[in-house]
Amino acid sequence: MSITVQSFGIKEALNKLHIKEINHGSAYGINSFGEGELLNSYSPVDGELIGKVTATTKEEYQKIMASAEEAFTTWRIMPAPQRGEIVRQFGEKLRELKEPLGKLVSYEMGKSYQEGLGEVQEMIDICDFAVGLSRQLHGLTMHSERPGHRMYEQYHPLGIVGIISAFNFPVAVWAWNTALAWICGDVCIWKPSEKAPLCGVACQNIIAEILEKNNLPAGISCLINGDYKVGEFMTSDKRIPLVSATGSIRMGKIVAQAVAARLGKSLLELGGNNAIIVTPDADIKMTVIGAVFGAVGTAGQRCTSTRRLIIHESIYDTVKNALVDAYQQIRIGNPLDENNHVGPLIDKDAVNMYQKALEKAKSEGGKTVVEGAVLSGEGYQSGCYVKPAIVEAKNEFEIVQEETFAPILYLLKYSGEVENAIAIQNGVAQGLSSAIMTNNLREAERFLSAAGSDCGIANVNIGTSGAEIGGAFGGEKETGGGRESGSDAWKIYMRRQTNTINYTTELPLAQGIKFDL
Repeated sequence: MSITVQSFGIKEALNKLHIKEINHGSAYGINSFGEGELLNSYSPVDGELIGKVTATTKEEYQKIMASAEEAFTTWRIMPAPQRGEIVRQFGEKLRELKEPLGKLVSYEMGKSYQEGLGEVQEMIDICDFAVGLSRQLHGLTMHSERPGHRMYEQYHPLGIVGIISAFNFPVAVWAWNTALAWICGDVCIWKPSEKAPLCGVACQNIIAEILEKNNLPAGISCLINGDYKVGEFMTSDKRIPLVSATGSIRMGKIVAQAVAARLGKSLLELGGNNAIIVTPDADIKMTVIGAVFGAVGTAGQRCTSTRRLIIHESIYDTVKNALVDAYQQIRIGNPLDENNHVGPLIDKDAVNMYQKALEKAKSEGGKTVVEGAVLSGEGYQSGCYVKPAIVEAKNEFEIVQEETFAPILYLLKYSGEVENAIAIQNGVAQGLSSAIMTNNLREAERFLSAAGSDCGIANVNIGTSGAEIGGAFGGEKETGGGRESGSDAWKIYMRRQTNTINYTTELPLAQGIKFDL
């Protein structure tokens, strides 16, 4: 194993997480050699090899599935509050390992260390939420039209939940799904991104220890590794009633079709082309803070990153100039150095995508406000560091209609009333997150109304990034329609059952139908 960032405690973090040079995760334990091909995990921070995992073979997958099926027979009949106790212990262990896991997230994925810690905190928060939920998996009671009958509905565990997560949140999105699924009595099989596999191994190490300590089957939490071909094992498997997939719209459409073909359920969290509307009544200082963090946080690699800033013509130049000044203060470099604001993109493919997007914007008539560039030299040897860019554009540009996973912010101008800005905001295929900056109550309420933002998330006087655990997270249109995390998102991990009990000595039929023998 090659670790070069010694001063930031990476090697110590890996030791605490029991990460060895070659790791293979499955229901049968971690850090063992598998039979599949080796996948290398390179850090975008310095380009160094962190470690390797073996891709899961079809034969290994079948063994893992058998383990999960067997574990489900035990886990589903355990009372939900007892399942909650296991999740509580998992959350406590995450508190103990927050620092090393946060460092691994930062080093393997490239987000800032503070964001890495924040991601682990999201895992802790969803565990806390799930523990409380374990005593609230309630149904409804209904009045029957037949005398002496009682009707109610209840929720039962669904079965095996397949989870496919993306590189940008290599641990939190898995936890959003699995903590709720475990509470609901499901067992989980997780395929983390092949671009951040060690984060998956670390999480599996943690929960495997908890399960072993409580004499519970290892198959409650299973890990498989590999590219899209390994993901296809799950999407085509009738034994998996629900597949939760986070990633690109292209990937989501493939998953949705494969799962629907076998009449399974899919929970999709796909792309976002998120906008902030800035009205004449906006607080400019708040606007700049929200827009800058939304656009450059995680190097623009959040599904909720701010891609478009829709500014009223009367304050357009004021906001633009304030943004230019703010961008001059952005510090780009090693994300483990807390003095830096922006780390690298995930890999050189992402850098190429960033460059092509800027070229496309210019070819369509976009005007560069803050020039982008690929950084090189000392500290940037991985070739994955880029400068956040700002481009004046129009919403109808092809490149503006797309989601580019990079720190590129498009400035769009609107005139007239807020309805015109909302039309621009809604005028894309994606519908994840949106925001409006205004101190005008009528504008805010218009934005939140049924005729306002068409996104799953709509904020007032905060940016598009930064969702809280308590609310359901997800979006509409090509974002996929899925909901994770808070509110009643737990229901998708369960099957609903309506029950009718007849406590009389007669058998009356519904709707007054007579059937006498």
